[in-house]
Amino acid sequence: MPEGHSVHRIARQFALHFVGHRVAVSSPQGRFAAGASELDGREMTDARAVGKQLFLEFDHSTWLCVHLGLYGAWDFAGDITADATVASANGRMGQTNQRGTILDEDAAEDSIASIGAPRRTRLRMAEQEKLEAPIESFPPEPIGAVRVRLLTDDAVADLRGPTKCVVQSPEEVEATLAKLGPDPLVDDPAEGEARFLSVVRKKPTPIGLLLMDQNVVSGIGNVYRAELLFRARLDPHIPGKDLPEETIRALWRDWTHLLEVGVKTGQMLTMDDLDPEAYRKALAHRDDRHWVYHRAGLPCRICGTNILMEEMGGRKLYWCPKDQG
Repeated sequence: MPEGHSVHRIARQFALHFVGHRVAVSSPQGRFAAGASELDGREMTDARAVGKQLFLEFDHSTWLCVHLGLYGAWDFAGDITADATVASANGRMGQTNQRGTILDEDAAEDSIASIGAPRRTRLRMAEQEKLEAPIESFPPEPIGAVRVRLLTDDAVADLRGPTKCVVQSPEEVEATLAKLGPDPLVDDPAEGEARFLSVVRKKPTPIGLLLMDQNVVSGIGNVYRAELLFRARLDPHIPGKDLPEETIRALWRDWTHLLEVGVKTGQMLTMDDLDPEAYRKALAHRDDRHWVYHRAGLPCRICGTNILMEEMGGRKLYWCPKDQG
């Protein structure tokens, strides 16, 4: 499932190529025909991500709300701008099973807006990001079961397999947002930290579950959970209410840092202070990118103890029993 950095990058792609444009909306698959009819012909006026959810506003009055879930993906095509890290990858990027990329020395742009001229191509954005072959005609024919197609004069976005895809009023969007925990890239930093602290310190729930609870904090998934806990040297089973205040604040600040890195690089890069060669390896391969995630049975990078894997909250949790014991 895409974690917060991926959805923020998708929102930025919409902001760059769709906001300010009138959009033809259709449902090639047919399952979203009524919603598509309601949005068709309107101008997209905003694109924002909060945690794992995407909100696209039309005519300042109606929103398309999308949660990709486990299988959802957006395919962009046309005169779109690809992120430098995607353009140099020639393969999957962004999250769990990606092959990654090796950047040129001067290819460390901060965002999709900083790369050069757009190219008429196809880009998939989901759990991984994949730059595909250039398209021969525009718009390309829909591929597969496309729930929603958003089309402008120059760009098209096709949505497949989402868990959630609904039209909402501003009031309904506010109700949805009210249920979500703070997002470091959306909330005021101090207010977000205070909200996170207030909730965690009251909960008897293990911190390893709280970090995955989107009502507590937005955007953290299985990879970031494991890495945040290791970076803090925290036992995943400690109840939130038993954590010192400064530890909780430090978790929020570290999540802010890692989310910013993820949006910038397109990678869930959780190891800091890497030398240039190690940085290139980390961007290229997941095995060189994380402290504990997906390393069950392998020695801890710090102490050499074998990394454990257990089920927590229905997902695999990786942790070091010595450094986090």
